[in-house]
Amino acid sequence: MAKNKKLQLSDARGIAFTVLCRVDEGAYSDLALDAELNAVPDLDSRERGLATELVYGVLRRQGNLDYALRSYCRQSLEKLEPPVRCLLRLGFYQLLYLDRIPPRAVVHSMVELARRTGLERVTGLINGILRSGLREPERVVWPQAEQDPLGWLQHQLSLPEWLARRWQKQYGDIEAGALAETLLSPAPVTLRVNTLKIDRPTFMQYLAEAGIEARITRYAPEGVVLPEAGSLLALPGREEGWYQVQDEASMLIAHLLRPQAGDRILDVCAAPGGKTTHMAALTANGAEIVALDLHPKRLQLLTEGARRLGCEKISVQPWDMSRPCDVFTPGSFQRVLVDAPCTGLGVLRRNPETRWRRTEQDIKRLAVEQQKILGNAVLLVAPGGLLIYSLCTTTDEESCQVVAKFLATHPQFETYDLRQHQPDSWQELFDDEGHLLTLTSRHGGMDCFYAAGFRRKSD
Repeated sequence: MAKNKKLQLSDARGIAFTVLCRVDEGAYSDLALDAELNAVPDLDSRERGLATELVYGVLRRQGNLDYALRSYCRQSLEKLEPPVRCLLRLGFYQLLYLDRIPPRAVVHSMVELARRTGLERVTGLINGILRSGLREPERVVWPQAEQDPLGWLQHQLSLPEWLARRWQKQYGDIEAGALAETLLSPAPVTLRVNTLKIDRPTFMQYLAEAGIEARITRYAPEGVVLPEAGSLLALPGREEGWYQVQDEASMLIAHLLRPQAGDRILDVCAAPGGKTTHMAALTANGAEIVALDLHPKRLQLLTEGARRLGCEKISVQPWDMSRPCDVFTPGSFQRVLVDAPCTGLGVLRRNPETRWRRTEQDIKRLAVEQQKILGNAVLLVAPGGLLIYSLCTTTDEESCQVVAKFLATHPQFETYDLRQHQPDSWQELFDDEGHLLTLTSRHGGMDCFYAAGFRRKSD
C-alpha cells in the first residue's frame, strides 16, 4: 500500500481508505485525517468534505456496517485482511448512507481503489459482496427496537454490546436509543468567542458580513454554532484570536469554577487548554493560572494557543498528577479544576474509534486513576477554596462513584452545589445532587459531561 500512497491521496475515497487503515493500526482518526488532508492542500473542498464524512461515518457506524456485511460475506470478517475490511466498510457506508452517490459508481470506485492500492487479488471479492448488497438488500434482517432493543442498540445504532447493555440499564431503551442515535451524527462545530478580544454580538456581525449563518448556543454565553465544518476555513478572526473551537458543554466548566480576578487557580490536567484560556477570559487576565499536564508537548500547544488568544498570567508545568505534586505549597490555590482523563464515552461523535477501543476494564482502570489525581489535587486547595471535578463520559464508576469515595475519605471537604449562582436556564443541566449532567440527546446537542463541586472547609 505504501508505494501507492500518492494515488491514495489524490481523491476523497483514497484518503478515507488510507486514514481508516491507519486507525485500524492504532492511529487517532482526527490526527490521521488532518495529516492526509494537509498533504494535498489544493484538494477541492467538496473532496475534503467527502473524505471527512467517509472517515467519521464509517468509524461511527462500524458495528452497523459489519452486521450488514456478515449477511454477504462467506468467511468471517475477522479473518479478512484489515485493508479488505476497510474497503468493504467504506463501500457499504456509501451504499447505505450516501444517497447522492449512484450505487454502481460506488461499486466501480471501490474496485478501482482496490487496484490502486495493490489489492488487485481481492477485486472479485469486493465487487461480488457490494453487488450482492445492491441486488439483495433483504438478506440483512435488522433488529427492531420493540422486539429486540439490545440488538437494535448494538446493530442498528452501532454500539459495542457491552456499552449497549450498560446504557440500556442506565437510561432505559428509549433514552439509550436517543443518545446512541445522536452520537451517530456529526458533532456541531462550536466556537467560544474570546471575550479578551471581542464580544459575541460583534463577532456574530462579522460572521454575517462574511456570509456565515451561525447561531448562538443555548446555554454558554460565549458560544457560537457554525453551520458546518467548512465554515472554519473562511472564518474571520483566527489570527486575531477572536475565538477558540470548543464544545458548549466544555464551556460550562469554567463558569462552574467561578474564577475571580485576584485568584490563584490550578488546572491539573490542562492541555489542550480550552478551559484554561476560558478562565483567563472570565477573569479578564486578572487571575494567576497554573496549567499542569503529563505531556510537555501538549503544554507547548497550550502556551501557543494562550498567546494567540491574548491570555496573560498563565504558567505551565509538566507533572503527572497521579503522583503527589511537591512543586507548589500545599493549600495555595483558591480554585482547582480536575478535568480528569476518562473513557470519553460522552464524545463518541468526535472520537468515533473510541467506541470500538474502550472496554469495561478501561472504566475500572481509569476510575482508580481519577481517584489518585483527585486525591493529590485536593492537597493544593486552600481553606475555603473550591474544587471542580469534571469528565466527558457517561459512567457512574468514573463520576458519582468517584465522588462518593472522595467524600468518604476526605472529611475536610464538603459537597458544593453547582446550581448556585447559575442562570435559571441552566437548572435543567443539573441532577438532584447539584452535579452537572449533560446529555447530547437532551441538551441541544452538546457533548455528555459530568461535573461535581467540593468546598474545602475552613481550618
